[in-house]
Amino acid sequence: MKKFKFYLIGFIPGLILVFFILNKKGASCSGYLPNSRVIAETLSKEFKYSEEVKNVMAINKIDEKFIKDSIITQGKVDFDRSNAQQKPCPAYIITYPEKNPKYEIGFEKCEETMTVNSLKKLK
Repeated sequence: MKKFKFYLIGFIPGLILVFFILNKKGASCSGYLPNSRVIAETLSKEFKYSEEVKNVMAINKIDEKFIKDSIITQGKVDFDRSNAQQKPCPAYIITYPEKNPKYEIGFEKCEETMTVNSLKKLK
């Protein structure tokens, strides 16, 4: 029992110290989850929009900044409806916001570009 107490006396402060060091460096474990990885890879690509999406954007007064900064960055990838194994460009569907989605965006993520094929305003 004494060994366990000594272990905890060193382990708990060590955890706290590591937490603060990694937190200052901006490290997080969330980047390893599938949703975060798809979004991070998508944002690093050149964006292209289909004519249909451009028309929907004009009708609903949605700009590219809103698509990048809100819908894609804060959205949730619907892996059940996405085709992540599609070759050569995987296809994904993102809903935004996560609870009570108002927008749905469909896109293909290729080697160097990301093409938005559909944009729907939900109820």
